[in-house]
Amino acid sequence: MLLLHCPLLLLLLPLSSRPQKLPTRDEELFQMQIRDKAFFHDSSVIPDGAEISSYLFRDTPKRYFFVVEEDNTPLAVTVTPCDAPLEWKLSVQELPEEASGEGSGEPEPLEQQKQQITNEEGTELFSYKGNDVEYFVSSSSPSGLYQLDLLSTEKDTHFKVYATTTPESDQPYPELPYDPRIDVTSLGRTTVTLAWKPSPTASILKQPIQYCIVINKEHNFKSLCAVEAKLSSDDAFMMAPKPGLDFSPFDFAHFGFPSDNNSGKERGFLKSSKFGRQTSSKPRVDLHKVCVGNKNIFTVSDLKPDTQYYFDMFAVNTNTNMSTAYVGTFARTKEEAKQKTVELKDGKVTDVFIKRKGAKFLRFAPVSSHQKVTFSVHSCLDAVQIQVRRDGKLLLSQNMEGVRQFQLRGKAKAKYLIRLKGSKKGASMLKILATTRPNKQSFPSLPEDTRIKAFDKLRTCSSVTVAWLGTQERNKFCIYKREVDDNYSEEQKKREQNQCLGPDTRKKSEKVLCKYFHSQNIQKAVTTETIRGLQPGKSYLLDVYVIGHGGHSVKYQSKLVKTRKFC
Repeated sequence: MLLLHCPLLLLLLPLSSRPQKLPTRDEELFQMQIRDKAFFHDSSVIPDGAEISSYLFRDTPKRYFFVVEEDNTPLAVTVTPCDAPLEWKLSVQELPEEASGEGSGEPEPLEQQKQQITNEEGTELFSYKGNDVEYFVSSSSPSGLYQLDLLSTEKDTHFKVYATTTPESDQPYPELPYDPRIDVTSLGRTTVTLAWKPSPTASILKQPIQYCIVINKEHNFKSLCAVEAKLSSDDAFMMAPKPGLDFSPFDFAHFGFPSDNNSGKERGFLKSSKFGRQTSSKPRVDLHKVCVGNKNIFTVSDLKPDTQYYFDMFAVNTNTNMSTAYVGTFARTKEEAKQKTVELKDGKVTDVFIKRKGAKFLRFAPVSSHQKVTFSVHSCLDAVQIQVRRDGKLLLSQNMEGVRQFQLRGKAKAKYLIRLKGSKKGASMLKILATTRPNKQSFPSLPEDTRIKAFDKLRTCSSVTVAWLGTQERNKFCIYKREVDDNYSEEQKKREQNQCLGPDTRKKSEKVLCKYFHSQNIQKAVTTETIRGLQPGKSYLLDVYVIGHGGHSVKYQSKLVKTRKFC
């Protein structure tokens, strides 16, 4: 069997005085044509037993021919629509008498043969309209000239066709198990576990099969070809195949899928023009494909809570790169656990702990009328995001670190909802105070720069001299020291940088001194201190705490210093 475009068919007809005969399935010729892959591109020639990819312009039909020479020949034809529904019809007509036998006589003129082949309607065997992968299978087909007509009425699209006269032995598509459904075995807020039965092609015939899962939020897909089309940068039309490429030019790389040795990297997108027409790049589709080898269970992670996802499974024969779709499924991830809302009391500091990437909600409902409300927030570790709503209206939304104070306009009987979102790096700890009394200050004021500076030239074998900035507000400062190993790293120091841990967590032996300090001139709000009684060639971690009027403290950034070894 050979599929033939009409003009090519006529060129292949013998032009001598010998009896004429349509092309037959010559196995040696067929193998040669398989090796010469350009032979089948951009034409209507389909080899017996190989899948081809082609394309359709909207409302422009396309026709294929193939010849079955003997009666009672098995025949299977598979048409796979990709990104648009297709109308297709398979029909058969008798072969021209002169071409089907070994008769004698003068050959018919070329035009007469063309009319004889193409003008007859033939007998319709099968027709279909839709976007399912559809099959025509017959165990006993009559000899004749078969023609396959395809049409897309929605848009420019591409499709795949496979035809064979040996369907029992070919079996290029993986076989589905008796139960081809995907089971959802476990459901979480951000994870879904899927399980499926293995393809008999793998479990019984021992052919190399891998399973590919496709996840998206829109709908299920009926073929891997449809997935590839969706991932294309121009989902209205595929780039036309070029001679010299593989049988299936619309392979995974063209469609943005990573190759087997590049599966962990972000997928690329096809950027091309369609016969001179410029294609505009479209937004990245929210569609993901992951191949899991021969596993029969897989957990999809990093999903969004309370979101419906569609899951499709494709068994792919890695020898032929041809695939079969399992019955897709869908599932909605579980909702986020309902957050407990913490009630804030006027003028009282509340400690808040937030998991990594988590969030906490707090509520403040002043009992008396007020003109202003003040929120003082102390982020102990990394930056956090704070949002404040008054009776549902967003008043404040920003990232912050260290100590910040937010003063908002008040409103009678108003209720405030505060949302604190943690860091992506790790857990967050905060202290927060809400008050309607403007003079109520629990947290000390801080300068913009909370680093401790060490003077290298003033360093001796037994002392170091440091300085830090203060503010215009009179506060108490306490300095502490702790001997550390020489290999103490900045990373260790960063892990201990919890600004909310106060002097009460330190040993008495680590205390150097406490003093009060401020300056009305902010430019001169600098203090220095020499720390004595240190050991030669030793490393020390220095901490400065500023303590506010309410007794709450804030730690400056720790400083690692080292005394001189020789003096």
